[in-house]
Amino acid sequence: MGKPTGFIEYERLTEAYDPVESRLRHYREFVHTLNDSDARIQGARCMDCGVPFCTSGCPLNNIIPDWNDLVYRGNWKQALDVLHSTNNFPDFTGRICPAPCEAACTLGINAAPVGIKSIEHCIIDKGWEMGWIAPQPARHKSGKKVAIVGSGPAGLAAAQQLARVGHAVTVFEKNDRVGGLLGYGIPDFKLEKTVIDRRVAQMEAEGVVFKTRIIVGSQDVPAGIINDASEFVSAEALQKDFDAVILAAGAEIPRDLPVPGRELKGVYAALEFLIAQNKEVQQGKKNPINVKGKHVIVIGGGDTGSDCVGTANRHGAASVTQFELLPLPPEQENKALTWPYWPTKLRTSSSHEEGCTRDFAVATKAFIADGEGKVKALQAVRVAWQDGKMSEIAGSEFELPCDAAFLAMGFTHPVGALLDAFGVARDARQNARATTEGEGCYQTNVTKVFAAGDVRRGQSLVVWAIREGRQAARAVDAFLMGETTLPR
Repeated sequence: MGKPTGFIEYERLTEAYDPVESRLRHYREFVHTLNDSDARIQGARCMDCGVPFCTSGCPLNNIIPDWNDLVYRGNWKQALDVLHSTNNFPDFTGRICPAPCEAACTLGINAAPVGIKSIEHCIIDKGWEMGWIAPQPARHKSGKKVAIVGSGPAGLAAAQQLARVGHAVTVFEKNDRVGGLLGYGIPDFKLEKTVIDRRVAQMEAEGVVFKTRIIVGSQDVPAGIINDASEFVSAEALQKDFDAVILAAGAEIPRDLPVPGRELKGVYAALEFLIAQNKEVQQGKKNPINVKGKHVIVIGGGDTGSDCVGTANRHGAASVTQFELLPLPPEQENKALTWPYWPTKLRTSSSHEEGCTRDFAVATKAFIADGEGKVKALQAVRVAWQDGKMSEIAGSEFELPCDAAFLAMGFTHPVGALLDAFGVARDARQNARATTEGEGCYQTNVTKVFAAGDVRRGQSLVVWAIREGRQAARAVDAFLMGETTLPR
């Protein structure tokens, strides 16, 4: 814990943002980490609560009270070591994780929770600034080779863990840069790609080999999914050439909206917009979707929808409206009913604050054409929810001008052709089937083929992906060596 009376003496401090009018002119990060003094005050607020629910609320089981206390006492290097002991990439999570740890904070029962995420962000940025983060190559090589398919957070975490115990790790990525949706999906204003690049450089120095623009297993990639591949490697070749294979390719199939007019020009899956914008920012390739001066409607109220909102505002959209099918949640959760679990409540992102009309309990009925194959309006209806069932409200139909619509309703499951190529069995949701507990965890029905992250659990958070990557690495190490020293 921090200072015994700190939670009484100090208020929660939040990270500062650049003003809206200035940050809308660029795609760089605009969040400023706490200074040392403010971070220490936040660390001081950590209570002697007995049971650290923050640790169990975090999928990585980060040892949060320990590094809060270390920051309070000014022991930054030790705080970084504790942070890294459970999390390979706090520079990712400190920026984009929604912080379920803070929802579980004991202080949050009747006050503002400890600013755990802001402290994490501060620790990792100081670690890079001070030069404390360096490659950790293995002292001895195992002679075993592991292939990892997919370079998102699950694949990266598994790769780093396995390389550090001496295995020769090769990561295969079908796109032209490493990072999965971290690299192509999340906008640069939330996560600048130099943050990923420096981790990739660290891992290369640890012996990890990255091979981009290579598609594995099947060249059958559904429309709308990014694919920069110029080479193909079969599942059989990987199984022959490597001692173990980890599938960490994510859940890439977007949830579609099969309503009249879906085929019109101007109606896009969210990632068609976001990935192209990332490529424009990083490589100078012009985004073919430009919404400057246009009326934009984003369908879906989650993080991907919020990213579309922020990007559309940076384009200079005439208006941005975001629809959510579910009813408006309360601004403040009933903590007596929800704590320490993740609550349903209204969440307003920095992108929403930049300009957005949000509307809840709305179902899209159709996209209306302009007579030339383009969308010009959206027809919707208000809905009511009762006992978990939705019904349309009679007479509530309405229409809005719409020059561009982005479908941001989440992702359903991984590309089936990849799983089929390896002969991997699927669960009821079409994800790779593998248990996470006991002997043989993370192993699929196919010998020496493992699955981790969204490809196994479905669409989820970056913290869950890192957790599964770490745990899968442990399972693979035990499979290859008969025992393992990697942490669970």
